[in-house]
Amino acid sequence: MLTKSLTERTDLWIDGRWHPTTGDDCLTVIEPSTERAAGRVPAGTSEDVDRAVAAAAAAFPRWSAAPPKTRVAFLERLLAGLEARADDFTALACLEVGAPVTLARALHVGFGLQTVRSYLQVLADYPLEERLGSSLVVREPIGVVVCITPWNLPLALILQKVVPALAAGCTTVLKPSEVAPLNAFLLADVLADCDLPAGVFNLVSGDGPGVGEALAAHPLVDMVTLTGSTRAGRRVAELAAPTTKRVHLELGGKNANIILSDADLASAVRSSVDQLCVNSGQTCLAWSRMFVQDTQHAQAAALAVEAADSYRVGDPYDPASDLGPLVSEAALNRVRRYIGQGIEEGADLRTGGIDRPADLDRGYYVRPTVFAGVRNDMTLAQEEIFGPVLSIIPYRDTDAAVRMANTSPYGLHGSVWSGSDHEALAVARRLRTGQVDINGAPLNFIAPFGGYRQSGLGRQCGPYGLDEYHELKAIQLAAPDALGDIRGSVRLHGA
Repeated sequence: MLTKSLTERTDLWIDGRWHPTTGDDCLTVIEPSTERAAGRVPAGTSEDVDRAVAAAAAAFPRWSAAPPKTRVAFLERLLAGLEARADDFTALACLEVGAPVTLARALHVGFGLQTVRSYLQVLADYPLEERLGSSLVVREPIGVVVCITPWNLPLALILQKVVPALAAGCTTVLKPSEVAPLNAFLLADVLADCDLPAGVFNLVSGDGPGVGEALAAHPLVDMVTLTGSTRAGRRVAELAAPTTKRVHLELGGKNANIILSDADLASAVRSSVDQLCVNSGQTCLAWSRMFVQDTQHAQAAALAVEAADSYRVGDPYDPASDLGPLVSEAALNRVRRYIGQGIEEGADLRTGGIDRPADLDRGYYVRPTVFAGVRNDMTLAQEEIFGPVLSIIPYRDTDAAVRMANTSPYGLHGSVWSGSDHEALAVARRLRTGQVDINGAPLNFIAPFGGYRQSGLGRQCGPYGLDEYHELKAIQLAAPDALGDIRGSVRLHGA
């Protein structure tokens, strides 16, 4: 049961306690299933940013020097706290994002819990130093990290950044999405009970221009990590450039799903539509381009329509609902615009479309939509829609499918279906993308997650994600014997 304490927030978490914001404005959370105001949080200011960053910088020496067992103990307390408040996090995902309650519990909360568990696993044998010839190579925490996170999986994607940053010994300032910030405030409540030193974690809510840009440009910040749009990623990189701080970006995707002719077509199409519709299509991992052999195109389209029409779109609090609303009016208008553009460009609309479901007169709802006969150069096939819209693209042969799959400014995720694991793996190796699933293989939380090209910079998850929050220091213990007498006459360091 949601309470006012979960939905009405007046203070920001800075330097180990709740502080009133220095401004007078607030951000209103709109419930996407009802279109009504359902919560409020403070709109932070540049002064709040300065206070939070200063607190993080002051806390860094102590936290970075804490032994690994201290950070492991913190993560164990965090996991216990998240598990204890799982029902509250689930309710907020329904409220803020419109996630159906079953999905909210399994994905929004479950993904977050598994992220914490995965880093506990990684930390068990993560090397902080190693010998390399005559050098000692040391991993050291990078410093103050700003985490800018999106609205689509708010809790899970916050934890995907904050957990490895704190586990590495960094201190953090979190700016959650202004669309869905309430999960972040509940997380701050949980962290307040985890015995972190003051200033190690800080929370400043606000919009991108007012808070996000101030954080990205701040001279005391050592790293900015953002999950968001490619446009937002470019802006963060631009603001970070004058201070050459590290920039870590997880951006958009227009993911290709190649179904080879020897695959179980019915199973592949059904699983692909299911994956596309997760979170109402509002995931960067969505397989929104389905490539099928031209001789199987008609059958695949019929199967996709059957799968899409089986989804029940409705109230996220109803356990029978498969799809909830999109997150906002802006998101709904964007998806409708793309559907309309697809029709104008000549794609074959088979089901779904612009109109809301007939039995829902309120909320930002859209039906699962399937286009057949899509050309790979159409807008539908090139731009990220972020909604449950599938483009089915026929191909002549495998080479053509791979070529079209790689013809995209993005390179985040992909999928290959085949009756032969050997053939599927061969195709997967040819895809220019950071992840590829073969025959619907599940997500591995300790494998690297990230993309090529305009899908971002760097990786998240597992030891590769932990690496992002470290600097490497080489300590030379002895000069190589091969240098001989040169050691006495040539200065090798600082040249």
